[in-house]
Amino acid sequence: MTLAYNPAAQFEIKEWDVEFRRTPARTLMARVYQPQGPGPFPTLLDLHGGAWHDKDRFANVPMCQAAAKSGVLVVAIDMRNSPEAPYPASVQDANYGVRWLKMKAREWKGDSENLGVLGSSSGGHVAELLGMRPRDPRYTVIPLPEAPALDATVAYVATRSPISDCHARYEHMVKTNRPEMVMKSKEYFDPWESIFEGNPALILERGEKVTLPPLLIMQGELDSNVPWQLQDKFAQAYRAAGGECELEIFEGCEHMWISEPGPQTDRAHEVLKAFIAKQLRAMRRAA
Repeated sequence: MTLAYNPAAQFEIKEWDVEFRRTPARTLMARVYQPQGPGPFPTLLDLHGGAWHDKDRFANVPMCQAAAKSGVLVVAIDMRNSPEAPYPASVQDANYGVRWLKMKAREWKGDSENLGVLGSSSGGHVAELLGMRPRDPRYTVIPLPEAPALDATVAYVATRSPISDCHARYEHMVKTNRPEMVMKSKEYFDPWESIFEGNPALILERGEKVTLPPLLIMQGELDSNVPWQLQDKFAQAYRAAGGECELEIFEGCEHMWISEPGPQTDRAHEVLKAFIAKQLRAMRRAA
């Protein structure tokens, strides 16, 4: 069991890269952010954004560092982007990533039992699918021979500006004349029908049987990529389906507000750490 987690703690951290997994096109890497202490530390898997099209494990460095400095083992992974492979490739990488990190966590002084996931933008979409469908055969296709009994269930899901309704977001990009973003959606969801199948909001609307881990959504009020109203609708649907969902709106903030230092970025870090602390307290009580 994870030692008591204090979100106000301050640890020195060590960072390094390790090989995550090899694909025919390239080697996917992972960035480890390890608090320097005895542990065991809560463990968090970070999934990058980039409209499913670009970016890598370095997309969310400040937030990963902030969580790690509070005493969380954070591991950020590369995922395949749409130029390499369309949906569900990135979700398959994330599913494998959960199982792989559960296997590796103890080696890095992490708690392998109560692993959480953090996803930003399109990584938030992947994180929501991961949380809702941890054992879906569409996502579990990458074997982990070293630990075949591990599954991809997660204790909680934290997101920043997630694409919770991919099709509504696509329609918003069309309406606001964002051809590059329209192209990125079409490139990832190929065939196009998969934008409905792999859509967290529509999964809930269809009443599919899913897992609903506690969910945090941090959303910019002025986000031109993902309007906050879509997040509010999704949060309400998640709660109506029986899940716990916290929606935090950041006033005056656009899609990538957390990329620049400032009070709202600091607040996002504190909200994330408080959410993790809340989930760990609930797990200890349940144990």
